[in-house]
Amino acid sequence: MACIQARGLRKAYGKTIALDGVDLTVEEGRILGLIGPNGAGKSTALNAILGLTPYQGELRVLGRDPWTQRDALMRDVCFIADVAVLPRWMRVSRTLDYVAGVHPRFDRAKAEAFLAKTAIKRRSKVRELSKGMVTQLHLALVMAIDARVLVLDEPTLGLDLLYRKQFYDTLLNDYFDKSRTIIVTTHQVEEVQHILTDLVFIDQGRIVLDCAMDELEARYAEVMVTPEHTAAARALGPIHERQVFGRSVMLFERADRSQLAALGEIHTPSIADLFVAVIGGPGSSARGAAA
Repeated sequence: MACIQARGLRKAYGKTIALDGVDLTVEEGRILGLIGPNGAGKSTALNAILGLTPYQGELRVLGRDPWTQRDALMRDVCFIADVAVLPRWMRVSRTLDYVAGVHPRFDRAKAEAFLAKTAIKRRSKVRELSKGMVTQLHLALVMAIDARVLVLDEPTLGLDLLYRKQFYDTLLNDYFDKSRTIIVTTHQVEEVQHILTDLVFIDQGRIVLDCAMDELEARYAEVMVTPEHTAAARALGPIHERQVFGRSVMLFERADRSQLAALGEIHTPSIADLFVAVIGGPGSSARGAAA
C-alpha cells in the first residue's frame, strides 16, 4: 500500500523552481532517506507532504490531500525539525500536559517511560536543557503519539555523536514497527545508512535516484583498482572515479561483477560515495546517471 504518492509535484517561488515534476511513491512500513545538497528541494518536498505549502501536481499522504485535508492528516503524521519548537519557558512536565491535551493519540505513560531513560528532570524548563536533551524530549513526545507517518528534517543537526547514535537507535528499536513509515533528511548520511529501507537523491528539484537499499548491492559496485588494471577498468565505463592513497576507486552501475572482481577489491559503495557519484562533485561525470 502506498503511504505517500506524488505525481508531477511542482513548486516554484517566483522564478526559482523548488520542485520540478517530482514522482515519488513511498510504501507503508518503509524508512526513506531523502538526500540532497542544500537548496535541492528536500524541505519543500517535506512541507508539501506536511500540508505546509500549496503545490501543483498530485500528492496524496495516507490517501489525503495534505493541503486541503491537513487537519485530518495531522492526526496520523508527526514531524521533528532541525530546530525544536518547544517553548523555552515551559517545564518538561507541562509539555507532557500540553501534548496530552491537544493530541488524541498521545500516550503519556509511554512518554514518561522514555524520559525515565534520560537525565531530563520533570521540573526543568526547556531553556535549562542542553540541545541534546531538548531533542530527547521532542522525540519522547513524538514517539508517544500513535502516528502512521513520521517526518524527520535534519533531526540531529548540531548534536554530538553520542546523542545522534542514541536518537537513531531509539527510533529504530522503540518506535519503528513495520507499520509506521519514516521519512528522514540529513547530511550525516553515514549515520542513517543502517536504518534505511529506501533511498532517494534529489537535486535541483528533481529525483535523480530512487532505489531500495537491498537493490544497492546488485546495482552498484565500487572497486579499488590495482594500478595495472586502471586502463581496463576505465574502459568498462565507471560512473565516478576518485583517488585514495594513490589508487583509483571506481564506481560502476550494473556492471558484470565477474569482470570487476578481476580488477581489484570490490565492495558496495556507501551512500556518501554514491551521492557524490550521482549528484556530482569534483571529478564526477555522472550527474543524473542513475535517474
